[in-house]
Amino acid sequence: MFSRPTRGLLDFSLAVLCLWTAWHHTPAGALVRRGTAWALGRSSTARPLLSYYEGTGGSVVPGFPPGSPAGSLPPLVSLVSRAPPLAQGTFLAFKGLPAEARAPVHALAGELGLAPAALLDEARGPEAARRLLEALAPEFPEEEVRLAALFAGPIPTRYALARVTAEGGAPSLEHLARHWPSGLEAATGAAAQALALATAFGLAWPVPEHTPISSPFGYRLHPVLGTRKLHTGVDLVVREGSEVLAVAEGRVRRASEDAVNGRVLIIDHGRGVTTAYCHNSELLVRPGERVARGALVARSGNTGRSTGPHLHYQLALSSQPVDPLRFRTRSRPPPLAGTAGEP
Repeated sequence: MFSRPTRGLLDFSLAVLCLWTAWHHTPAGALVRRGTAWALGRSSTARPLLSYYEGTGGSVVPGFPPGSPAGSLPPLVSLVSRAPPLAQGTFLAFKGLPAEARAPVHALAGELGLAPAALLDEARGPEAARRLLEALAPEFPEEEVRLAALFAGPIPTRYALARVTAEGGAPSLEHLARHWPSGLEAATGAAAQALALATAFGLAWPVPEHTPISSPFGYRLHPVLGTRKLHTGVDLVVREGSEVLAVAEGRVRRASEDAVNGRVLIIDHGRGVTTAYCHNSELLVRPGERVARGALVARSGNTGRSTGPHLHYQLALSSQPVDPLRFRTRSRPPPLAGTAGEP
């Protein structure tokens, strides 16, 4: 059917395709890629594939600025506060700072007559953070610049802001940190954490607030595999075809289908925050599309590895899945045992 040269070219092309598939779509290839990236000191795209096979459902999202100590987020607490999301995120990021890196925040607190102990208190901390941010707002109206001034100090931030403005760059935390003196790496990480946490605290809910939860975040006995695995989201009990809404403005990173997650949608909200919506019956947006907060993005279903109609909702900060209920300071859906679940 084919001449020998043509057949040879076809065989060669198929061999290259097989190698590429093994490199990018198998655990062995992902392990090799991760090892190569580690040896060369580069970032790797193998993590989501390995997470998929490990059953953790990881996804790629932008990390915190280079050099920041943000490999692990500060411990989350159950906050019942009326403080705005930025203040709550700032409070938690400050709690995660080492004692020697808290001097700029303590100095500003002293000017406002705030006791340092208030900044670490779960009841008073978010309100204290709000007052600090309000004090900086007249001089630093942009949110990222304000956080930079809080954690690094106003003087280094003024200098960095002048340099960034002279260069024609955007006054972002990433650009400002490039012009800070050495020794402020912890401040960079804390400001980035505050932004990510604030974004998470400001998220809405993808279904009505009163929707019951059949399976919470955390380790559990897998309903299909029968082994103990981390459940990286919450299962929300909704009928098939129910509306699934975007919890915040963002860009669609993934809208596809696989055997585990079914029809899955991942939205990138920026600042290292992504949300995932799994097991849908229908996806209503495409990769690359920007969506508004509250936009109809999917209809729930029972696709993939699922034991009944429901929505698996997942929140990730800097590629790490976290319990979305830890950020529900307004209301929490009621638990519901013995209903449909998934991995």
